[in-house]
Amino acid sequence: MRRPHAARRRRDPAPGFASLAFGRIVLDLKSELAVQAPAIVARLLQWRASGAPGTGNRRSGFRLSIDGLPELFARAARRGGLMRRLSREVFLGFSPRLRRELRVADEAYRRGAPIAEPMGAMVEWLMPGVYRGFFITRAIDGMSLWDFVRIDDDPLVRRHVLERASAAIETMHRLGLEHADLNLHNLFVTHRGDEFAVLMLDLDKARLFDHPVPPPLCRQSHARLLRSVRRLDPDGRWFDREALEILRAR
Repeated sequence: MRRPHAARRRRDPAPGFASLAFGRIVLDLKSELAVQAPAIVARLLQWRASGAPGTGNRRSGFRLSIDGLPELFARAARRGGLMRRLSREVFLGFSPRLRRELRVADEAYRRGAPIAEPMGAMVEWLMPGVYRGFFITRAIDGMSLWDFVRIDDDPLVRRHVLERASAAIETMHRLGLEHADLNLHNLFVTHRGDEFAVLMLDLDKARLFDHPVPPPLCRQSHARLLRSVRRLDPDGRWFDREALEILRAR
């Protein structure tokens, strides 16, 4: 695996980020991490070439440990739904979705939305208008809400975490962030000090408003989450009526 060397600096995609080009690869990265950009690109390319399975619902994520940097988490952009049968990792267009996601996530994080801190995005152009890439955040410890409810058998703890999830969704909507794919895999349970916290993952196609998310869109997000519950837990083994009520739109 050849290590990328010289990079061309490009226009910053957002305040506090640097945009660097390595041939057909463009890496938008937190400015304080830019000195390690070649190492980050090399590690991402190495993981893709290895064919190693990742973590998460789509097996597309992995931790990125590089000396001198905070622990990072990279997620390969992959399609869900029926489109994955046609093209799982390759996208079309001249305005990469990953760069848009980075701008949305950065602004949402600055507003205080409960999301993982965005650290960068890499776009690899395969040809004009055809690309694939990675999204990079600060690594966080924990697990998806779906995994959590199946592992923790304490009903009081599970209720508390579901309430934290509901509060996180309400905060997200109040701050103007609409998640386009709210589901049990994209709600991530972690710790903040001695308390549980729930963060939103995967802001691909998310939207930001200059005001709280309109109520009809909030209800649509909650409906999408409840469909995810019914699909994963059709018999109500982990999500009983009380749990569903906690997750419903207020």
